[in-house]
Amino acid sequence: MQNIYAEATSSTPQIIFETGGRLMMKGRSMILNVKEFYNPLIEWISTLNTPAVRFTIDFDYFNSASSKQILEMLKLIDSNNNVTDFDVFWHFEKDDEDILEIGQIFEEKLRKARFYFKEYAEGS
Repeated sequence: MQNIYAEATSSTPQIIFETGGRLMMKGRSMILNVKEFYNPLIEWISTLNTPAVRFTIDFDYFNSASSKQILEMLKLIDSNNNVTDFDVFWHFEKDDEDILEIGQIFEEKLRKARFYFKEYAEGS
């Protein structure tokens, strides 16, 4: 298992997935073929073997197909018996009720994940 690093594009997020449990997705996810993009990430997460995961999610936009894939990744980590400490840092732009609400819905669907909602000012 190796770390995954990918730069953001206009339609895909920046990815940092480190085997030690530091995970980050940042940017936009407006991918037409979400399975092609997210399946390797989901497979990587399914083999994650670390006691603590810190997952930073910082999207300014993602489509509904991407939302399903993000939730799938979170559920995999949440159900992983090797992970005993799971924190999600959910970043959202001030007044972006949609992104905040999706994070709150995801939080309700998970058992052991602790969510920390981080609001930031527009343009920062």
